[in-house]
Amino acid sequence: MSTARSRTASRKTATKPAKGAARAKGKRGSGDGLAAARRVFTIEAEGLAEAARRLDGRFDAALDLIAGIEGRLIVSGMGKSGHVAHKIAATLASTGTPAFFVHPAEASHGDLGMVTRADAVIAISNSGTTAELGDLVAHTRRFSIPLIAITADPKSQLAEAADVVLELPRAKEACPMGLAPTTSTTMTLAMGDALAVALLERRGFTSDDFQLLHPGGQLGKQLLKVGDIMHAGSEIPVVAPGEKMADVLITMTAKHFGCVGVVRGSRLAGIITDGDLRRHMSPDLLRRKAGDVMTASPVTISSNALAAEALGIMNDRTITTLFVVDDGKLVGIVHIHDILHSGVA
Repeated sequence: MSTARSRTASRKTATKPAKGAARAKGKRGSGDGLAAARRVFTIEAEGLAEAARRLDGRFDAALDLIAGIEGRLIVSGMGKSGHVAHKIAATLASTGTPAFFVHPAEASHGDLGMVTRADAVIAISNSGTTAELGDLVAHTRRFSIPLIAITADPKSQLAEAADVVLELPRAKEACPMGLAPTTSTTMTLAMGDALAVALLERRGFTSDDFQLLHPGGQLGKQLLKVGDIMHAGSEIPVVAPGEKMADVLITMTAKHFGCVGVVRGSRLAGIITDGDLRRHMSPDLLRRKAGDVMTASPVTISSNALAAEALGIMNDRTITTLFVVDDGKLVGIVHIHDILHSGVA
């Protein structure tokens, strides 16, 4: 009996962890998350700063190469570099440089047909020795397709094959083991953004061009022009300076904008609003002429202005409508409800 009890006690002793061990296990990996996050930001920021300092004439050479092609820019990379390449291609395409991603492994199985002699290729490999890029790089050399390498090793196989090398510094990875691509991918992404923005500026890419490529979503709404939502033609409430106020009131009521524009020919001479009616309220108001009651030189906006700008003017002036004037000619009217319904606000 005593032997059985001793065996049971022995098993309990063997399986029950010591209190100190339990506390140690609970603390494992429970470091200061905020400190780790700040360390990552600091390390990656230092990498970006060093990459910026190392930029040289090769960057301009890459821009010249890309600007000189008649086709499209193909961006490729494997693993994490591939994910970054996807984003770089998307940014280039959305800012006026036709570009798309080609997976290097798929390129070896037929997708090389996507790459023509009119194109250029950006190949991304931090080490410069990514085996999967081999067939794509060979394809560019075989058909004299311009090749830009983004790599941290200027003496690597990829760099040696490239026409232009955009060299990244061998910066410390934010991963505490130095294994997970972190700082290196951030620098690569920034290099892609730098190319896209520099090409955008070189081409004179405007907000109008941007809107054409971003018609959907909130960004597209923010780029809406006044001319896209304004009322034009017979919808514009207008009267002549000599019209009697009795007729002006009929026009104001029929057009539902709460105002009328007073025009001489095609030019806006003034505006009459509900406020003007109150200020000129008198027994003879209906017999007076529009030119006597109007407020001259009203605030106007161009049809090419952003709808968001029109909304800002309305909020600042505490008004609900703006007449739209191009080159001195009245072309439309926009109401705050038009802007709100468009989703700009």
